[in-house]
Amino acid sequence: MTFEEALKACNLVAILRGIKPEEAESVGEVLVEAGWRIIEVPLNSPEPLKSIEKLVKRFGEKALIGAGTVLTLAQVADVAATGAKVIISPNANPAVIKASRAAGMVSLPGVATPTEAFAAVEAGATGIKAFPAEAIPPIVIKAWKAVLPREIPVLAVGGVTPENMTAYAQAGAAGFGIGSSLYKPGADLASIAEKARKFIEAMRAA
Repeated sequence: MTFEEALKACNLVAILRGIKPEEAESVGEVLVEAGWRIIEVPLNSPEPLKSIEKLVKRFGEKALIGAGTVLTLAQVADVAATGAKVIISPNANPAVIKASRAAGMVSLPGVATPTEAFAAVEAGATGIKAFPAEAIPPIVIKAWKAVLPREIPVLAVGGVTPENMTAYAQAGAAGFGIGSSLYKPGADLASIAEKARKFIEAMRAA
């Protein structure tokens, strides 16, 4: 599954910050069954590479699995070794972007200004992550989309809720990263499933 195909099927990225390896597959099952097709495990989670490996092995044919909070070239290499396909960062480090692309992975760096966005695109980013979205209102996304290359998707991440997704989508956001409003460590599967369903409904409405 390509990034474009995954985004078209479901333009939501599940951010599983704090997840432990022993719960990775059960949470992944809930999300994939609900229709989610991109799952991120931030590297500041407990034993993140183990969780990523489990998700890749179990769901790699159905969804794109990736790592978040990727800051260094060594981390890019570690993630690539798991078979993951996506590198997501809170910042736009050209070296990390280039290494991710060279390894055949999707690169989604975090940006907060047009200058950062264009630098990320020049470095080869697959798309850009408007982060944190609560500090980047839809009107700003709309302005970015007017000048960025049309083929570069902008994902709003940080503070996205089912209630504000429509405004971002209308401004040109191609997708959304959903973190603590979807998953928190220790949450029960039924709760995660309900939130996953609500976000899917909101995405379709948007």
